[in-house]
Amino acid sequence: MGSYDVSDESPERRFRTLFISDVHLGARGSQADLLLDFLRYHDADTIYLVGDIVDGWALKSSWHWPQSHNDLVQKLLRKARKGAKVIYIPGNHDEFLRNYYGTHFGGIDVVENTVHTGADGKRYLVIHGDIFDLVVQNARWLAHLGDKAYDFAIQMNRLVNFFRRLFKVPYWSLSQWAKQKVKNAVNYIGAFEQALAAEARRYDADGVICGHIHYAVIRDEGDIRYMNCGDWVESCTALVEHDDGHFEIITWADHLQKSAAVPQVAARAA
Repeated sequence: MGSYDVSDESPERRFRTLFISDVHLGARGSQADLLLDFLRYHDADTIYLVGDIVDGWALKSSWHWPQSHNDLVQKLLRKARKGAKVIYIPGNHDEFLRNYYGTHFGGIDVVENTVHTGADGKRYLVIHGDIFDLVVQNARWLAHLGDKAYDFAIQMNRLVNFFRRLFKVPYWSLSQWAKQKVKNAVNYIGAFEQALAAEARRYDADGVICGHIHYAVIRDEGDIRYMNCGDWVESCTALVEHDDGHFEIITWADHLQKSAAVPQVAARAA
């Protein structure tokens, strides 16, 4: 557990690479304040923003941009100015940035996808992943409807956990529970992982790093290492690469700054 006295100039932990996805700035469910807190204590030589950092869908329906969202953008720009290599790979919620592939603004490079070479020489395709989601690609109206339902579930989950905290009961995630227990959700996650692994093979890569489905995990899909960053709406997770080339998922659970290991194998249908 870190001290709040640690300054921006000397973070408590430094990594070779940091991967962040699905922050959804502009959405009411975004926990930008927790990510800002995380970035005060963690730094990296290279930072990948793996899509859905800004939620254009939410901003179109109603403008929501509190100071914490602006502070987070400024924090990322400050890290770029201080020498961190920052690479932004837009997702479906910030697809408006897909018109700017190849551009460089404020020290941040915008690319469609890229291949990251680990410290051990292994190659990882870095991609948001929405192009492998048939709902997003073929039924956008359904994707938007599902997005609204997810927002409602998040609000209900926060209400439930408000009462759980009153009784000193640990945090419980409705959506994460559903993703592990509901057969259709488990099947969807499995199909998504397999599709991303196949794309990594097409790039002759050793693994793939993605976001999109808000389900952080590190696991092997055959000969491909599949890694998902998770999100900063509910689970508050980031993927990091250490100097020796091994990867870890850090869960910034709450203001207590707890870090916890994420299961290495996703749930499977019986």
